Amino acid sequence: MSALVTAPRQVIPNTTYLVTRRTAQRQFLLKPSDLTTALFGYLLAVAAARYRIEVHAYVVMSNHHHLVVTDRLGQLPAFGQFLASLVARALNASYGRWESFWAPASYSAVALVSKEDLLEKAAYTLANPVAAGLVSTGRAWPGLWSDPADIGPAGRTFERPAQFFDADGQMPARSTLPLTPPPGFTAEEYRSALTSRLAEIEKRAARELEAAGRKFMGARRVLAQRHTDYPAPGEPRRELNPRVAARDKWKRIEALGRLKAFLSDYREALTKLRQGVAGVVFPQGTYRLRVLFGVPCSAAG
Repeated sequence: MSALVTAPRQVIPNTTYLVTRRTAQRQFLLKPSDLTTALFGYLLAVAAARYRIEVHAYVVMSNHHHLVVTDRLGQLPAFGQFLASLVARALNASYGRWESFWAPASYSAVALVSKEDLLEKAAYTLANPVAAGLVSTGRAWPGLWSDPADIGPAGRTFERPAQFFDADGQMPARSTLPLTPPPGFTAEEYRSALTSRLAEIEKRAARELEAAGRKFMGARRVLAQRHTDYPAPGEPRRELNPRVAARDKWKRIEALGRLKAFLSDYREALTKLRQGVAGVVFPQGTYRLRVLFGVPCSAAG
């Protein structure tokens, strides 16, 4: 086993995350189009069903996406790899390009500690097109966007796109993506709270844009952009890649303490394994070594 170059991720079942990934060089490779919506929506539905991922909110922007999901079985990395790989291959094929689709090290999965944190990140996700100065409401975004009105078991059904996929292949002809309430919410509670918080963020973004003397770009201009285009110079870039989000100071400290303990226990176990110590047990949430090499892990406390 080669040495790990990044800190291991702790993957525990029933954790809720904000998942983000960005395209290579921030190109508009995910720009809104019928094909992008059909491809991404279909693959998200298939991946969520395959890996028991519950989806609570999503938006596909021109050069990145956000998903708020609950990982029921501790399979988030496999879900992410499946989704990212097929989206990249399918859209690259449609563009006739061969280069890397996703920016290196742009994958982010932030564990959401409380109901308040989850609601805030879901609203942040849906307000992304507004906060970016593109459209005046999230609902006006011409790309893939999860409408709070659709929260419930019925879901949205996506047909398998004719492009890229073999009609006689193993991928299903269609797949339904339910928009589920997160843990701790009923569907009505989540729909109401999310709609209210989203409206607050949208109004604030509109005021800030007006104060800066700017106007929303508008859906028509967004659709007119090319997939080879980039954002205008000066777009803010996220420097940090956190693994935990908690607005409550003490809950954040507690969550970071658990993560620190996991990393310490993991490194100690890895050192013993490399030294040939028998019967080494890795901490709960160890993913890569468990999946690739079958190392034993402790059970939930």
